[in-house]
Parts: sequence; structure tokens; C-alpha cells
Amino acid sequence: MNWNTVKTLALAGAFAASLGSAAMAKDKIELIFPDVNPPNVPRSVALTDIFAKEIGDDFDFKPYFSGTLVKQGTELVAIQRGNAQMALLPPSDFAKQVPEFDILGAAYVIRDAEHLQKVFDSEVGDTFRKLAREKLGVEIIGVSYYGTRQVNLRGDKEIKTPADMDGVKLRMPGGESWQFLGASLGANPVPVAYSEVYVALQTGVIDGQDNPLPNDKAMKFYEVTNQIVLTSHNVGFGILVMSAEVFDKLTPEQQKTVKDAARKGFEWSNQQYIQQEADLVDFFKGEGLKVYTPDVKAFQDYAQEKYKSSPLSESWPAGMLEKINAL
Repeated sequence: MNWNTVKTLALAGAFAASLGSAAMAKDKIELIFPDVNPPNVPRSVALTDIFAKEIGDDFDFKPYFSGTLVKQGTELVAIQRGNAQMALLPPSDFAKQVPEFDILGAAYVIRDAEHLQKVFDSEVGDTFRKLAREKLGVEIIGVSYYGTRQVNLRGDKEIKTPADMDGVKLRMPGGESWQFLGASLGANPVPVAYSEVYVALQTGVIDGQDNPLPNDKAMKFYEVTNQIVLTSHNVGFGILVMSAEVFDKLTPEQQKTVKDAARKGFEWSNQQYIQQEADLVDFFKGEGLKVYTPDVKAFQDYAQEKYKSSPLSESWPAGMLEKINAL
């Protein structure tokens, strides 16, 4: 066999191999995932380092972090239009199209990371999975804890119950739901842009603000406040969804693999957030802030009564609050 023949056979083999590789790549299930968060936060790392590996070679997971693919708030529409296959979104994004999801973002409905998982493992979760499928065209794959909002104030007035919040000018994000959340704590909510909160605290335009503890550190709000009241009034979380059309094309084994992978990844990231919050309590105390827990039950009772007598609760499924509270 001469050299030309050897080269020809080698080239033919390489070409066949490349065709095979292309065919294999083409056969992979593409999962385009747009996200507004940076790639280094725990929930993002959970998806790239755990979820993507656990789902295996059947899938091609393509994350686009930091809002590089679509604008924040348009991820769900991108899935519905077929421009993306997955997204991790807060309940407020789902509520824009299906108001029943609003209950999940109300004060003291979801209590902590453990309660969040219980809710979605129960018949309550079944209700939202059905709504997501029938009205949004997406399959709920899993849920991810982001952190819990706490009240951060100027001054040394001790806060024990909602009555102690009377007259407190508490910065809340704009929008009816966010402003009502502030009122449900007994405070006087004031809309201020996030980027302006530090100066507003510094100058006394507002008396306080609420955010998860990692945000308080990142924005250095501890430099211009005196106390953190661990009201734990609102749990931030995301719901990981996949296009129902894509999910339905998977084998039962692939469907189970995807959901198991999401749960494994988020169990890891949940613990990262919980540990961060625990460590930050000591950090803020070290910075001279008073950090303490008020009568959380009094806040919960007050907030839920406010919601139940408000038009905001009219979209809540009948009996849903009681079911969630019982878990």
C-alpha cells in the first residue's frame, strides 16, 4: 500500500469521524438558558458545575449569564417563542401572566429554604406545576433559594412587633406588590431606586431598607445604618422551568435525570446561601450593628391579615394560604 493510499484512507477515516461527531452533537438536546445573574453566584455555579454535568451527554446546556442574551423579565417569553428552552425566574415573573403565582411572593408565605422545598414537594406544588403547564407552556424542574429579606434601620429604636414600625420610612422597590409588602410590616413604604438607597439612608430621606444580608454587605448599607431586625419576611427564590414541548420529547429516564440534577445542584447552592447569611450576622455585629430577632409570629399574623383583606389576594387560589401555612 503506497503513501497516497494511506493518506487517502486516513483522510476518509477522519472525515467519517468528523461526520459522526457532528451527528452526535446534532443529536444532543439543546438547552439555551438566559439569565440576568452573573456566573459566579451559587445558583449559577450550581447549574454549570453540577446540573450540566449530572444531565450527561444527552444534553447541550448553554447558559447566557449577566443578561447577555435577553433582557431581564423577558426570559419566560423567550421560552414561549422557542428562543430559549430553560430559565430560572422569581414567582413575580410568572404572575405577570398567571396571577395565581402572586401568593408565592407575599410576606411570610414561604418561610425558609426547607419550607420552600416542602411546598413544591406537596400538592401545593402540583397546583403550580399544573398552572405552569396549562397556562404558560413550561414544566417546573426545581426551585432555588436565594436568601431572606431582613429589615435594616437607622437609629436605636428596638423593633419587636409591627406596631413598632409605625411611621418608619422604609425603602421598598417600586410597584404595588413591593409597596404593599412594606405596608404589611407596619411601615410607611417609600419607593427609592436601588442605586440611591445608600445616600437616602445617609441623609435621612428614609429610615431603613429591606434586603437579604448579602445585598446589605455588597451595597455597604451597614455603613449608614445601626441595626438589622431579622424579620425574615420574604424569601427570595427562583423556579427553574423548561419548555413543556421540549420536556415532553424526553424519555421518562431523561425527565427524571433533569429533575434529579436540578435538585442536587440547588441543594448545594441553598446551603451556600444559608451559610453566607449565618456568617454575615457575625460580620454585621463586628461592624457595630445590633442584630436581633423580633416577634416574628406577630409580624406574620399582621402581614397575612393585611394581605387577606387586600385586593392583592383576590387572585390567590382558594384555601392555598392555609395549605402552605400547614406545611
